[in-house]
Amino acid sequence: MIEVARSTVPAVVGMPSKFMLDPATYAAGTAAGHEGMSFYIAGRGGALGDVGPSAVVDEFAVFEPDMVAAAWEVSESVESRRAAAQRFADAAAVWADEHLTPDALDYDRLAELAGAVLERADLGGCALTAGWVELDEPSSPRALALHRLNGLRELRFARHRAALEAAGVSPIEAVLIASPFMAPIFGWPEPHPAPDDEARERWIQAEADTDVRFAADLATLSPDELAEFADLCATFAVADG
Repeated sequence: MIEVARSTVPAVVGMPSKFMLDPATYAAGTAAGHEGMSFYIAGRGGALGDVGPSAVVDEFAVFEPDMVAAAWEVSESVESRRAAAQRFADAAAVWADEHLTPDALDYDRLAELAGAVLERADLGGCALTAGWVELDEPSSPRALALHRLNGLRELRFARHRAALEAAGVSPIEAVLIASPFMAPIFGWPEPHPAPDDEARERWIQAEADTDVRFAADLATLSPDELAEFADLCATFAVADG
């Protein structure tokens, strides 16, 4: 079970991140009136609904709080929270249909299995996940698979957030250990002090704990379904040609 939680990371975490990093996604946001990172904050955070900035800061966890709060407040005048979230989801669907290879795998079945995990998961403390699953889903099998895997991405991140807190890993430590090149994008100003060995050990513990927590979500699948899900994810992870 834990091995599947680890092996599916390229599909569950990696593939949705590609639409989030695509300039076309932000062109869609700019066309609506968003600026810079505000579309990422408003689009992803919009799944939370009409909440205050502190709730968004809490959910984003590893992002610099002032940057998140400022972008959230600026985006309020552009469109409703629900509209921003749906626009973000629609951008994911466009990316999927433009980049995922047709007939590379059974997208319908992958979407079905991912949806089963989301439906059965305990979403207490997973507000972004709960909001995402309430958005309108795309009809294209490729887009639907990506949409539901992004729901799993939010679910895994919620588990990771809890694991980081339990291990005593600070947000900036988590970023500088896992992906230091993303620190400026996440809003963290320089200087970026290098985490010490003790912090790295705590982060390793948090990573292992994340796998355990996410494995518990995947455990709602039967052994055969779990194996099928792992195989489909392995193919999906390289389906963008």
